[in-house]
Amino acid sequence: MTFDLVPWLELSVVLPLVGALGVSQVRDALTASRWCLALSGATLVCTLAAAAGVEYGFAPNGNTPWDVLPRIFGTQVMVLDRLSAPLLPLVALLHFLTALATARTQMTRFSFAWMLAGDAMRLATFGCVPWLLGPLLVLNTLPPYFELVRRGRPTRVYVLHMGLFGVLLFAGLAAGGAGPEAGATASALLLLAVMVRSGTVPAHVWVTDLFENCSFGTALLFVTPIAGMYAAVRLVLPVAPDWVLNTIGIASLVTAVYAGGMAVVQRDARRFFAYLFLSHASLALVGLELHTSISLTGALSLWMSVALSLSGLGLTLRALEARYGRLSLIEFRGLYAHSPSLAICFLLTGLGSVGFPGTLGFVAAEVLVDGAIEVRPAVGVAVVLASAINGIAVLRVYFLLFTGARPTSGVSLSITSRERFAVLTLAALILGGGLVPQIHINSRHKAAEELLELRAKRFPDTETPVVVAEHDT
Repeated sequence: MTFDLVPWLELSVVLPLVGALGVSQVRDALTASRWCLALSGATLVCTLAAAAGVEYGFAPNGNTPWDVLPRIFGTQVMVLDRLSAPLLPLVALLHFLTALATARTQMTRFSFAWMLAGDAMRLATFGCVPWLLGPLLVLNTLPPYFELVRRGRPTRVYVLHMGLFGVLLFAGLAAGGAGPEAGATASALLLLAVMVRSGTVPAHVWVTDLFENCSFGTALLFVTPIAGMYAAVRLVLPVAPDWVLNTIGIASLVTAVYAGGMAVVQRDARRFFAYLFLSHASLALVGLELHTSISLTGALSLWMSVALSLSGLGLTLRALEARYGRLSLIEFRGLYAHSPSLAICFLLTGLGSVGFPGTLGFVAAEVLVDGAIEVRPAVGVAVVLASAINGIAVLRVYFLLFTGARPTSGVSLSITSRERFAVLTLAALILGGGLVPQIHINSRHKAAEELLELRAKRFPDTETPVVVAEHDT
């Protein structure tokens, strides 16, 4: 069997789904974690093979003897293009590293079976045909809900927001959705659905509520792929009129600045992370407003950078919680003496998320700001302001957690080898992407051009998008 005959995309979805059924029958937490780690690692390999097939032009065409899904559904249901190809390895990597970095003290409170099920659903969401995207986006909201119920935590805020998201999403799809007949009503409904799912102000309280009541790992895996951005790119950008995209841009800018300011004043580490995520996710949506080649390239690049950086930051906070419990930000804790490696990882991933020079976030933010300045200078200034506020928030929390009086402890609280591998892998991707950004930026530029070509078919009279010059990439 040759490489191009293997249905890697389908395997990457089926493998964790079948694995979730098997792991759910394992009662020993340590054994379940080992099976979960092996299955998520195999899934990561499948997604890398699927992405390589798209990048190098030898992806299966849907007519191979091993393609079972087209025979079951009567049509192709799993496809990859330049937009989604890098997203699948990203999602699989985040799940693999989360399983790897789960401390033994957290294993009994973390469901590895639901993590594998969530992995399968998220991979299916990023690799499905457009008509399946709506149902899968709603299906993805179930694992956090079941965990909240299992932990006996309140679900009202989460259910209200995700229920509203589902109603708006299906109403928008029923009114025309992302098809050629989509009108203003469908675009407006889909706009509202994206804003709720992305946590845009004032529909942002579900994010902080989720981080407060759910396990850190489950909440982290649910939000960091930024599914709202994917819904906006797939369902809204190709068919929405300019006023819809302008609304997304304005609301996202307001959310980015507001959430950044809230992150600065938080007294709980989880709430700090939730607001920091909201600010960064909103910045990624800003590029959709301008819908030019350079701004959309910046937005897609920032999307990947934010997912990597904030996942690393979240895993670092999760490792600290495994040692010290819920982290308060009302006093200097001096944790550097016991966990210097975690302090370095926190600073590296935190600064990478705000676009520190030498990181992938710096290149992505630079492209986004350049695109905004060319079209709307005020938007570029607002993006820089939000990034600066987020940088202040990250440094403030770093000093509160890792500087000050040294606490005394009779046991070793240093980072474990598994945690070190997980966080340093993300750090290597962040720094590597910053030092050699050409491959990533060129990939996102090609995806941006494909999206703008789809939009040009719906709005042929619009101005030709600004094209990124070769030296800009």
